[in-house]
Amino acid sequence: MTSGVQQDITLQGVTKSFGAPGRQIEAVAPTDLVLQAGSMTALVGPSGCGKSTLLRLISGLEVPTRGQIRIGTETPDQLRRRAGLAVAFQDAALLPWRTVTGNVALGRSLAHRPRDRAAVAELIRLVGLSGFERHRPAELSGGMRQRAAIARALAGLPELLLLDEPFGAVDELTRDRLNTELPPLWEARGATAVLVTHSVAEAVRLSDRIIVLTPRPARVAADIAVTLARPRTAEVLASDAFRAICAQVSQALRLHQVSEGIPAQ
Repeated sequence: MTSGVQQDITLQGVTKSFGAPGRQIEAVAPTDLVLQAGSMTALVGPSGCGKSTLLRLISGLEVPTRGQIRIGTETPDQLRRRAGLAVAFQDAALLPWRTVTGNVALGRSLAHRPRDRAAVAELIRLVGLSGFERHRPAELSGGMRQRAAIARALAGLPELLLLDEPFGAVDELTRDRLNTELPPLWEARGATAVLVTHSVAEAVRLSDRIIVLTPRPARVAADIAVTLARPRTAEVLASDAFRAICAQVSQALRLHQVSEGIPAQ
């Protein structure tokens, strides 16, 4: 079941600066991008390069200093106001007085979706929180809170799903399972997704396209297509093709770190 009409995300001459006039810091340099409807795009780059700022611009939570962003014919703010997009940030930002079930169900009510206890329960199961449905955020670990936040974002059947380091607070085994089980959820809903991650392997595993960004101000350093078959099975992840794309992304990161005067790791 799709969540709505699929629409491309178009950035035209988008820049973002912070600070007072005359002392502004440019976070995002002029950027032109078209992200294809129904695809997953990963944004990777060094810490502080502007990845999350770019994601917040796409979400409408930040306004470009110059340029414009459109999701189809709508602005991000218009899409957000009609609950067509959902964001899962590094900070889970769960409501402390609500249980796990209540927080996940909130994603449906905010998106003006009818109550569906079965759908909420299934999402809770998929993110590995079965047995914790009645627990409140203070009773959960950081990783568990993050998983609940991801389930809440998916519960509203968003047309646009924005993920800012969503698996950073979970252990490796859980991260691996979520990387396997969650993509079919947003794919089945026809959602367009944008992922910010520091993990090259995760970017290659999850995405159809990887945008490598330079150190601040963020510029597009490389635009890499991920042509691996889906689903991304263990065999795909062990393939020479997977390793080759990881190497291509890593090389682009190293190249532009050095070119900007930042030592390669």
